[in-house]
Amino acid sequence: MDDHEFLEYAIAAARQGGSEGGVPIGGALVVDGKVLGVGYNKRVQQGSAIRHGETDCLENIGRLPASVYAKATMYTTLSPCHMCSGAILLYGIPRVVLGENETFMGAEDLLRSHGVEVINLNSQECKELMAKFISEKPDVWNEDIGEE
Repeated sequence: MDDHEFLEYAIAAARQGGSEGGVPIGGALVVDGKVLGVGYNKRVQQGSAIRHGETDCLENIGRLPASVYAKATMYTTLSPCHMCSGAILLYGIPRVVLGENETFMGAEDLLRSHGVEVINLNSQECKELMAKFISEKPDVWNEDIGEE
């Protein structure tokens, strides 16, 4: 499988979150060609401050040895925020593949400055998921990005 195929797991998770009324952002962690788990943003559904796509993915998988994270790629539908980038750095995940960063530019420079390989697939589907959500629920999106 290639990066586009693995991103599909994150996109499917994002769709699930969107179908529940949440922000359609998903993540998937892959090691040695195997999807270890997926997650999606649950801030709306759970009233959570920290359940973003990437952090939910990590939580769903559970604790892993550092040697596993050191071989992992995090796939995410949207550029990772500072919190999710911090988790990626904390666990030593060396590679991040994102669907898009036009809707939101996260902490890609922070990741790169710590030696993480960051690849943007510029996915039209990821952009469309976010555009639809933002047009239907602008108040929720503005709350998530800190605008009043």
